[in-house]
Amino acid sequence: MALLAYLKSLFILQLLMGFVFVVSGLIINFIQLCTCILWPINKQLYRRINCRLSYSLWSQLVMMLEWWSGTECTLYTDQATVDKFGKEHVIIILNHNFEIDFLCGWTMCERYGVLGSSKVLAKHELLKVPLIGWTWYFLEIVFCKRKWEEDRDTVFSGLERLKDYPECMWFLLYCEGTRFTEKKHQISMQVAESKGLPKLKYHLLPRTKGFTTTLQCLKGTVTAVYDVTLNFKDKQTPTLLGIVNGKKYKADMRVQRFSVEDIPDDEQECANWLHKLYQEKDALQEQYNKEGKFPGPTIIPPRRPWTLLNFLFWATLLLSPLINFACGVVVSGSPLLIIGFILFLIIASIAIRRLIGVTEVKKTGSSYGDQEAKKQN
Repeated sequence: MALLAYLKSLFILQLLMGFVFVVSGLIINFIQLCTCILWPINKQLYRRINCRLSYSLWSQLVMMLEWWSGTECTLYTDQATVDKFGKEHVIIILNHNFEIDFLCGWTMCERYGVLGSSKVLAKHELLKVPLIGWTWYFLEIVFCKRKWEEDRDTVFSGLERLKDYPECMWFLLYCEGTRFTEKKHQISMQVAESKGLPKLKYHLLPRTKGFTTTLQCLKGTVTAVYDVTLNFKDKQTPTLLGIVNGKKYKADMRVQRFSVEDIPDDEQECANWLHKLYQEKDALQEQYNKEGKFPGPTIIPPRRPWTLLNFLFWATLLLSPLINFACGVVVSGSPLLIIGFILFLIIASIAIRRLIGVTEVKKTGSSYGDQEAKKQN
């Protein structure tokens, strides 16, 4: 085990895995671009193909979580709810406290067959991120600038297009709008106090407009809302760099299903419903911190081999020529070639580190309620 942990910590292996992800992502993005000719001919075929292509990219990240780091994910829910997973269009509400919360969500998507068709209401800045933003663009992800006057038409049209989506779709919403930090929490609770709303201890005040709009637009398509509350054993603070280094985490996810028919149609009542839900989520987190677990029965869905097989396919395809080229450079003895190859490795490592940086709490998130930050923008 010590040897395995040492191998996982080797930078060269991490760099090779990053190389596979980046190059395969560029190949996938190019194929996605080529599929655009199908849109005016057969829109549903275009969508099905892009679901498979995006799965091939995202499953490499899921493989890192499940097989490389060995992170365990336990569901706290009932069997009746689990039986509906992957069989209906749903909206997912997830707390936004951790760097890898999206990855834990994706691993559940993968285990229930909806990873390729998963959606998210994403901030517009991510559209510019190579691989991630480009893949999401071809998947018809809805991007927003979090300024309702500018987002209204974009969000409504984007959601309307998804009404006839052919694959079972899990639409993720981070209703808090940004990742939890102590500073943002203080500002958020000042907003709650000014609006006469109950204060939350473990969450930011939810932004109701995104939820009510999504539910309104997708009503008739989505049949349920899954509320997911995520936490980690032993008060772990997981990071994507920790996953890359092979560190194992233990994630617990409390899932509660709400039928769309049980959620109010009126926008204000729907917003009140969401505020009440977050008060319940806060109580759940309080209970978890005291007892080290969520209430209710537990289910541990088994990991599937497809993520590992997918990565091995890309690794075999891409690493063989890279290793042959590296050997040729060394054998040639050419200082110019050797220096060029070293520069390539340095640039590749910086690029991969920048991609990881997108997930880091201190480098992401909005200036929620921060008037000084807004004046500077």
